[in-house]
Amino acid sequence: MDRLGSRCPLPSCVRPSALVCLLILTTSFLTLPTLRTLVLQLHSAVTGSYVSGTHSIVFVNCPNEQTARDIARAILDKKLAASVNILPKVSSLYFWKGEIEEATEILLLIKTKTSKVLMLSSYIRLLHPFEIPEVFSLAMNQGDVHYLKWFEEAVED
Repeated sequence: MDRLGSRCPLPSCVRPSALVCLLILTTSFLTLPTLRTLVLQLHSAVTGSYVSGTHSIVFVNCPNEQTARDIARAILDKKLAASVNILPKVSSLYFWKGEIEEATEILLLIKTKTSKVLMLSSYIRLLHPFEIPEVFSLAMNQGDVHYLKWFEEAVED
């Protein structure tokens, strides 16, 4: 008598237990950023300390002030950031298609949760007029406790 799952009519059949393990691993991998955020928030609440890297500042250059304001408002409307600073007239020198270019741009400093950086970056690419917009982030190490509390309330999970 054969046991259930010991034979499979198809060649190289995957047993149900292997499928369940694969599903659990895939689900765990996909939810890792969310789980990490929840664990960091719990740790912070229990210990009363700030966990370095929970929040980030995202830098984005824009061609003009109107574009910068439009992107900033769209980001805030989507609750992808707590605040955005618009710094006017940043001089930029960079390589583009083998040549050194020079431009005056507007710099956005976007404060967000580190768990939102990938989603924020994708959203900015949809809105931004540049072929390859400059989008990069730096994790925050410390901050004022009251500011960080406000920050947590301003950006939805």
